[in-house]
Amino acid sequence: MGFEFFTKLPTPAEIKSRYPLSQKVQEIKNTRDAEIRQVFTGESDKFLAIIGPCSADNEDAVCDYLLRLKKIQEKIQEKVLVIPRVYTNKPRTTGEGYKGMLHQPDPEKQPDMLAGIIAIRKMHLKAIEVSEMTCADEMLYPENYRYLSDLLSYVAVGARSVEDQQHRLTVSGMDVPAGMKNPTSGDFGVMLNSIYAAQEGHRFIYRGWEVQTTGNPLAHAILRGAVNKHGEAIPNYHYEDLQLLLEKYAQRDLKNPLCIVDTNHSNSNKQYLQQIRIAKEVLHSRNLNPDIRQLVRGLMIESYLVSGSQSIGKEHIYGKSITDPCLGWEETEELLYTIAEMC
Repeated sequence: MGFEFFTKLPTPAEIKSRYPLSQKVQEIKNTRDAEIRQVFTGESDKFLAIIGPCSADNEDAVCDYLLRLKKIQEKIQEKVLVIPRVYTNKPRTTGEGYKGMLHQPDPEKQPDMLAGIIAIRKMHLKAIEVSEMTCADEMLYPENYRYLSDLLSYVAVGARSVEDQQHRLTVSGMDVPAGMKNPTSGDFGVMLNSIYAAQEGHRFIYRGWEVQTTGNPLAHAILRGAVNKHGEAIPNYHYEDLQLLLEKYAQRDLKNPLCIVDTNHSNSNKQYLQQIRIAKEVLHSRNLNPDIRQLVRGLMIESYLVSGSQSIGKEHIYGKSITDPCLGWEETEELLYTIAEMC
């Protein structure tokens, strides 16, 4: 057999009962969910900043970062709603490398999924307690979503997962906004098909159950750039790309036709400092065209305490990414104030 079975993992219900939400956290979650929902339904004209580390690899550093974000959120709350990125699962193109805290609570030790499930739940709980902000995470494994489903206020489906049926159907059972990224090919049709599927109800097998979902009207597009057949990055954040998405949305019967622009990945060709310029260009496009203003409801930005990235195993720098390079805190703070000014 090619499988070796190590540990029978607890169910999401068992983990939730061991590490439950306090009344304070539940109240924060309810308030935040309502506020974020209003942005996606058009009831609020606030702009979203979905921002944080490429991977949340250290609870102390993440919470330090969130406490700093909280202070800025308090100053820009009239115009900008911050959703911290606390990403605990990391897709790897070749399957090699650090796969996130779910796999390795300690990046320098062997994988331990049970310890990882507990670690990511405890980190998300602490993140809300210290920052009073509920967070975003990427749904890399649909079956694991329910370990955090009562804590997250935003979910992203990545470029390599968006064509997968189980991801689409699982999103159809969520009651929070879910961003469907364009695939690495850049095909808007694939992305819009995934949104359509997620907005419809489905009957399917999930975690050993036959389930029925109601559909998620808050499923929407994330533009993250693409890669051509030569492996070269093709951005899709320019005015013409946003106009094209408007036209494609108009051809579909989709609820809440809007998007988030990812300023990193293939939009920046992973040149992390370019995120600042890209964010400003997107905001400028919104200010030129009221239809684009209605379409683009936020930015996704990768930032941490220290700019750049570092390798696992070398002398560790607190608050510096061990996956993709991120903006440092000084650039982050300045960019968030600029976003508020330009909204």
